[in-house]
Amino acid sequence: MHLDLDTPNNALAIGAHPDDIDFGAGGTLAKWASKGCKINYLICTDGSKGSWNQDEDTSALIKIRQSEQKAAFRKIAQNNQGEIVFLNWIDGELESNLDQRSQVSFWIRKIKPDIVLGHDPWKRYRLHPDHRHAGLLAVEAIVGARDPHFFPEHKLKAFRPKYLALWEADEIDYVENIEDFLDQKIGALLEHKSQLLSTMNISDSSSSKQLSDFDQWVKTTAAQQGSVANVGFGEAFKLITQL
Repeated sequence: MHLDLDTPNNALAIGAHPDDIDFGAGGTLAKWASKGCKINYLICTDGSKGSWNQDEDTSALIKIRQSEQKAAFRKIAQNNQGEIVFLNWIDGELESNLDQRSQVSFWIRKIKPDIVLGHDPWKRYRLHPDHRHAGLLAVEAIVGARDPHFFPEHKLKAFRPKYLALWEADEIDYVENIEDFLDQKIGALLEHKSQLLSTMNISDSSSSKQLSDFDQWVKTTAAQQGSVANVGFGEAFKLITQL
């Protein structure tokens, strides 16, 4: 079990939807940002299906979710904001095809992150196809970015990150201690107001009980992940170093 990496200079997190990165690695990214790491987000889909309201205006929802993600990003990255990129593929229809791999590889080459973070595409019994495909794109785009004969149309030099960290992994071997950054993560998550009901089980944002229940759920999850490395609160990953 590996506990805490040296703070990278530049990190790129790749999420399927607005809010996925904040759930999967918000505490880790906030911690690194506080130590000078430049934080970058790449959001694959437009989040247009992120509502239980049959009559939702999905065009408006896309704009709302981007605004929410920008606000959450600011809370996580603070003064070390890098790129926040919305690729705007249709929510629920994400694929890990060659064109999409090229676009993600482009951003890896452009941003030049020391570490890429993303969904574990091999998690057992995963239901959401976007999470699986976003994970595959993160993995496969590293190959596309590192090898010079892939995607010469980018007109960018090949680039190889040092690490790949996958959240929601079945085989955890790396934990980042986020004890001092858990409240910052929760604050970022609560910026995703359009998702309070569908994702956070908060039907009334003024309900102290519901907010407290969500706060406790996040802390319980972080305690479970931290326990495998004997820390109070953590975020757990599969760490891949042979890139």
